[in-house]
Amino acid sequence: MSYAQKLQELLTKSVIPDLDERLDEIFEEIADNKEASEDAKEEIEELREFKADLQDVLEDIENGDIEEDECKELIDDILEAQKSSEEEDFGFFEENEVEQD
Repeated sequence: MSYAQKLQELLTKSVIPDLDERLDEIFEEIADNKEASEDAKEEIEELREFKADLQDVLEDIENGDIEEDECKELIDDILEAQKSSEEEDFGFFEENEVEQD
């Protein structure tokens, strides 16, 4: 499998669904609060822009307009970001796990 195919799979099966899930969470919070905070509005805008950029990358892959080395670099960056995110979450949950006597 080429790096372009791996990148396409990573984007369509992991990254974009994760973005959509986060957007849904924000919209649920807004619905519960009946109002959108400035932070929520900013995060929505950032996520939408990021998703649009990823859609552009997918289009480039489909059109053959992206080099294999660029695909590998993007894959490495995404995997590193995901790894960092998981480590942060793990640390967060670990801190909050308190034994109750």
